[in-house]
Amino acid sequence: MNSEQQYIELYQQARPLICQHSSEVMNAQRDAAYERFSQMGFPTRKVERYKYTDIQALFAPNYGLNLNRLNIPVDPYQAFRCDVPNLSTSLYFVVNDQFYSQVQPKGRLPEGVVIGSLREHATELYNRLAAQSDDAVSHLNTMLAQDGLYVYVPRGVKVDRTIQVINILRADVDLMVNRRVLIVLEPDAELKMLFCDHAADDRHFLATQVIEAHVGDRASLDLYCLEETHAKNVRLSNVYIDQQRDSHVNHNVITLHNGITRNRLDLTFSGEGAECQCYGCVIADKQQHVDNNTLITHRVPHCTSQQLYKYVLDGQATGAFAGRVLVEHGAQQTSSQMTNQNLCATREARMYTQPMLEIYADDVKCAHGSTVGQLNDAALFYMQQRGISLHEAKMLLQNAFINEVIDKMELMPLRDRLHHLVEKRFRGELNKCEGCRLCK
Repeated sequence: MNSEQQYIELYQQARPLICQHSSEVMNAQRDAAYERFSQMGFPTRKVERYKYTDIQALFAPNYGLNLNRLNIPVDPYQAFRCDVPNLSTSLYFVVNDQFYSQVQPKGRLPEGVVIGSLREHATELYNRLAAQSDDAVSHLNTMLAQDGLYVYVPRGVKVDRTIQVINILRADVDLMVNRRVLIVLEPDAELKMLFCDHAADDRHFLATQVIEAHVGDRASLDLYCLEETHAKNVRLSNVYIDQQRDSHVNHNVITLHNGITRNRLDLTFSGEGAECQCYGCVIADKQQHVDNNTLITHRVPHCTSQQLYKYVLDGQATGAFAGRVLVEHGAQQTSSQMTNQNLCATREARMYTQPMLEIYADDVKCAHGSTVGQLNDAALFYMQQRGISLHEAKMLLQNAFINEVIDKMELMPLRDRLHHLVEKRFRGELNKCEGCRLCK
């Protein structure tokens, strides 16, 4: 049986049950997603955007699904203390793939701002971006997702407090979860969001996540995604962002602990004068696997994109970065810079990098580059000559290398916290997020 066949049969048999525990807006998208998924199936490694991760193998095991929406016994507010010190956040929880409404965040949101269950608030914008993609995982997610997170910021409203969302994987058996997020920013709105992914149980988890963000004229969105799970976790996250005129997006993805992770970012400039900064930071060892795949599409003139992704790989870890910038006909005065830099600390570590430019306009300023190397022997020798141990010298060089990405993050308290977590990660002292009691 092909990997996708079990999900095709599952949907055929359980469609009424899936729809029963969701909403009309989400249910209206299922059949079309099912048809596309059935036609496409999971991609093989011969497909360009998937050649570094074996998607079919990841979905081959028979995971359980909570289609009946059984209650998961956890009090996340008491169990997790993942607040970043000195950062005033409004804290929300998503347990597996369900918005956890029993906990009310501290502080009041500005008038008109809505943060809640996607099942209760989904609008016609739901699946508008993901439905246009060629990604089978996104269509599978649309088939099976029953709930998620909805965030709406009305015109001209600035949300001063960072919205922090703790995604908790919790189960007594191996489990597959399909999480959905819809973010809508009206013109001139501002929002900062921090997603923290954690696994609370020693089980095999397969998590698919689709984030759709509609960023209106002159709106500003800062989106931070931090993963601290464990070696038994498989995470596939697809982020779709549409930017309108003069909007600004700051997208950051940080992987500190994981099993197998694939992050996909599809960002489209639909309005002139928009800009984005996309940063990635990966630390992996043992047999961990991290694959970041990006597509930045410049459809209109006068837009700016910048990408910087850095990896530090130890042990037998595998990393991959494939970035593509597409400048369409008529997108003059485009400015784009894409950089991927990598350190392999052992001979067994593997890094695959593929930056790409595809340009159909003649008045642009675009550049890309990538490097893969090892720690500088001369620098290690220099530090050892001055009494620094080899282990400490390696850690200092790795820290200096990865900190360039962290220093570009605009959320200062998060930046300070990440410096601390990264140092502990390199020292081997950080196994799970320090504040997560269930993970001890």
